[in-house]
Amino acid sequence: MCKDKGFQQVATHLSYLCNMLANVSYNNKTQRESIDTLVGKPFTLINRLKLGGVGSPKLHVVSSSKEIDSLFVLDHNDNTCNIELRPNGIILRFRSLLETYGLIIPYYKLTLFKGSGEAYSIHMEHHKVSISSKSKSVREFFKKIQQQKASISGNYL
Repeated sequence: MCKDKGFQQVATHLSYLCNMLANVSYNNKTQRESIDTLVGKPFTLINRLKLGGVGSPKLHVVSSSKEIDSLFVLDHNDNTCNIELRPNGIILRFRSLLETYGLIIPYYKLTLFKGSGEAYSIHMEHHKVSISSKSKSVREFFKKIQQQKASISGNYL
């Protein structure tokens, strides 16, 4: 076991980055730093106003991948989530029982699909969440995500 604190901090950050579905209920400094490293720090107040808000309306989940679905099955509430825009990605948050979980998705791993009818699908590696888009505000928010992803896509080429 290496006793170098710098090495231990890097190893901790890597462990959080490898598992992008995390329990974000508690104020954990190392987890927060890892999330900020991956998707950037939250937008400042001025940038939030320029963007017209960085949070989504309440989103209804139609279907999801096995790992996320196993968390939704634990309680009998409606399957809902919300999305927070960050400079380099998004955080999709949802609740199960009394815990809050976050799917941390950098833009370079984010894939959006406009499904049949009124549904959008968010994909990242083996995670998938399909969201109902019946309201105009939901469709406008997904356009905002696409614009943000396009504006920084030059950084990944």
